[in-house]
Amino acid sequence: GSLERRRCLYLRTGRACCQMVEVLLAALILVCSSVSCGSAGGYTGLPALGGIYYYQYGGAYSGFSGADGERAQQLDQRFYQLKLPIARAAVAVGGCLLVFPCVLILVGVLRVPWHFPAWLLIECTLYIVIAVSTVPALYYFLHSLLSVYNSSVCKEREQLYQSKGYQGFWCSLHGAEIAAGLLGCMAAMAYLLSAGLAVRDYRTVHEQKRKPLQL
Repeated sequence: GSLERRRCLYLRTGRACCQMVEVLLAALILVCSSVSCGSAGGYTGLPALGGIYYYQYGGAYSGFSGADGERAQQLDQRFYQLKLPIARAAVAVGGCLLVFPCVLILVGVLRVPWHFPAWLLIECTLYIVIAVSTVPALYYFLHSLLSVYNSSVCKEREQLYQSKGYQGFWCSLHGAEIAAGLLGCMAAMAYLLSAGLAVRDYRTVHEQKRKPLQL
């Protein structure tokens, strides 16, 4: 009935649209973080992979043999262990950023801000805190990745693969990692916009509460 129509109308408001954009950005951050840090990559042993390894990299396979193969596998494992804490932190933050706007959308659909207008001020405060916290979080993410890429493990791994003619093992930020940083900046701006919209909606609700006869 009318109650259901009122709930659906929230999804057409500016605050709800901004929250849905936040959901999309958080999902993309989660995907980019997983792609960036979620795979060990590199050489894992030719006997186990067979022809798949050959066709994955294409062209003539110069191959690892003996001590080089064992060293490549050790470097891959150590490189993966260096990136693992960053991966877990990035996925955890991305998951939280994904859940947060979903909860706020549900709160808006249930018309909690109308019955409890002070919630909008709480929502505004949370948005500002998250937006401000995003800056040091992005710095930690990128700084930690650069530390891994500047490590002796990554440098030795890069040289070993390049000596065999393989590309794609450079010690520099990848596209997914750069994309995660840019998406984080966009999310921070979306949070600040949502904070402003929450303050605006608080004023609107407060004024409407004063004039019940006009509703």
